[in-house]
Amino acid sequence: MATKTTSQKPAALTTTPKGYGAWLASLKTRIHSAQQRAALAVNRELVLLYWQIGRDILTKQAEQGWGAKVITRLAHDLRTAFPEMKGFSRANLLYMRAFAQAWPNAEIVQQAVGQLPLGHNLVLLARLKQSKQRLPCVQSDTPQHPADRTGHLPAPTETAARMQAWALKRTPENQCSFQRNTSKSAPSNE
Repeated sequence: MATKTTSQKPAALTTTPKGYGAWLASLKTRIHSAQQRAALAVNRELVLLYWQIGRDILTKQAEQGWGAKVITRLAHDLRTAFPEMKGFSRANLLYMRAFAQAWPNAEIVQQAVGQLPLGHNLVLLARLKQSKQRLPCVQSDTPQHPADRTGHLPAPTETAARMQAWALKRTPENQCSFQRNTSKSAPSNE
């Protein structure tokens, strides 16, 4: 059976209908917006999860007198149970503990703190020791973090070496703005 060949133009060479360009631009904008909202929702959930893990560690240590070796064991067990996930190293579990200790109020974490990636929250904890200094930074309507400039969020579980690459630029005008540090530090593969 002979096949009939038809000459078809590639899609890029066909003429577009009237209004197609504007419609395509609108679709692209909606897709990008949905992607951003999804990334922010995932970030909020992960930050809340990390806070809950930190709170649970604090509770177990206070109620049952668990020591630091339990955190090492927990890190091993979580990494074994979730090998595809990063962020369950001993150091990161200690960061989660410090995060929960610095923000004991779940409501603040859910509403304000969850808007920033965990790495940025940890920078705030390291640089601004008092919660009354940190709170305005996380309650700002337009947080000044790299997602505002690049259009994407860094991974919420940045490891210690990666977090050190972010420095908090403290100026009288804005104590809360983040600035990329130009020093080279190798990211950890934990």
